[in-house]
Amino acid sequence: MYSRRFLPRLAGAVAIALWGSAPSVNAQSGPSPVPEQHEHEAAQAADEQAGHDMGSMAREGSGTSWLPDETPMYALHRDANGWTLMGHGNAFLQYLDENGARGTSQTGSINWVMGMASRSAGGGRLTLRAMGSLEPWTIRGCGYPDLLASGEVCKGAAIHDRQHPHDLFMELAADYDRPVARGIRVQLYAAPVGEPALGPVAFMHRLSAMPNPLAAITHHWFDATHIAYGVATGGLYGDRWKAEASLFNGREPDEKRTNFDFAALDSWSARVSLKPAKRWSLQVSGGHLTAAETGDAGGPRVDVNRVTASAIYHRMLGDAGVWASTIGWGRNTEVGGESTNALLSETSLTLRDRDVWFGRSEWSQKTSHDLDVPLHGVFTVGKLQGGYTRYITVGRGLKAGLGATVSAGIVAGALRAAYGGRVNAGVGVFMTVRPAAMVMAAGTAATGRTMVMVQTAFDPSKLSCSPPIEPGNAARTTYQGKTYYFCSVEDRDKFLTDPAMSLSMMPPKQ
Repeated sequence: MYSRRFLPRLAGAVAIALWGSAPSVNAQSGPSPVPEQHEHEAAQAADEQAGHDMGSMAREGSGTSWLPDETPMYALHRDANGWTLMGHGNAFLQYLDENGARGTSQTGSINWVMGMASRSAGGGRLTLRAMGSLEPWTIRGCGYPDLLASGEVCKGAAIHDRQHPHDLFMELAADYDRPVARGIRVQLYAAPVGEPALGPVAFMHRLSAMPNPLAAITHHWFDATHIAYGVATGGLYGDRWKAEASLFNGREPDEKRTNFDFAALDSWSARVSLKPAKRWSLQVSGGHLTAAETGDAGGPRVDVNRVTASAIYHRMLGDAGVWASTIGWGRNTEVGGESTNALLSETSLTLRDRDVWFGRSEWSQKTSHDLDVPLHGVFTVGKLQGGYTRYITVGRGLKAGLGATVSAGIVAGALRAAYGGRVNAGVGVFMTVRPAAMVMAAGTAATGRTMVMVQTAFDPSKLSCSPPIEPGNAARTTYQGKTYYFCSVEDRDKFLTDPAMSLSMMPPKQ
């Protein structure tokens, strides 16, 4: 039995405008998840106490979820008055055409923008985030064509074969973490609009899905709670693990996309994340979503139990290249009703931050209510999709691209009449714009500081430190997709001001 628990309504909003005066970045030198420079010694000391650098920020996905450490950051970045400011975003102008009896076509814009502001506070790190979308005005009707997609309600009926527009407010959140014991930190996340600890990184923030304009048709089995109107999360984490739990409002947003759909925080979830290596991020999660789905024929809303498991893999490939893949399994059980499963596999290959290939394969069980068909039962559907985008550099640290996608929606024999065939094709063409891969402006010419050299190594056991240190206690950071170890946090911070000089002191690899 699930007990209802109520917390006071979370209130307030954080608006962060970051783009205006952000410095340009050079995407030809390869991505790097470390800061361009540390401005002051006081800021270095604060960062040391907080235990954060851009290497740890690179692993942060949506909400409190984790990406692999080997993750390029597509963002605009600057430092101002003790704050680290970052801007993320992705926008498409697309034409989509899905064939078959339920297919349709549409021109519109899928888009989102996100701002972050982070600083040391109270012996830890405070991060404020705001994320929004113009899709309430750039996606017409009940959503854009996406054959076999399902979830949420429009005009009194379940949305099917379309992906609903995102809300104007996608996230307004405050995140705070600080050390509580040697190698252990506590994280607290509160959001009037945010994401609970349930499922993998949301598809907009997964590198394997970022170049793809279409949402996965299994979205509501994995990461559909990425917009929840009321979330409180607490967790503990170390370098390779995180355990967390959330109370949240599990009801889906209504079809009015510009308001706040607050309700009781009577849903719960828990998630365990593991990082067995810098290229991997694994998670297992489960939760109970109170009144999450609309009932059949106007009946009462339905509670849903959701369980997910996923693995994300990233591998850097030369200058500004990355191979990113995600696999996952999700299961929804309607309390008193059906249980359905879904499988997802998606990948993207980026070369020189210019040529991007992407693909996705999905298998899902969906009910007659999900698909709005005059039948009863659970039906198996699937979708295959692939595409390509060519990017060019435009403006200050931005990339624009032109791409195309093709897909095939596959249905069970019982659905042939409803869909006009067992296999139905889809095509799309699009223009897109996003930040370039963020890189380090290394060297004294870029930083304007005196040259510094510190000892660093890929293997902490090869450091010659005085006094000696245990390899497991070595400070570290990630630069251009590789992890470097240091004799002290002070050496790590010096490395961040001039990596090129420090790398010349690395001991030979064995």
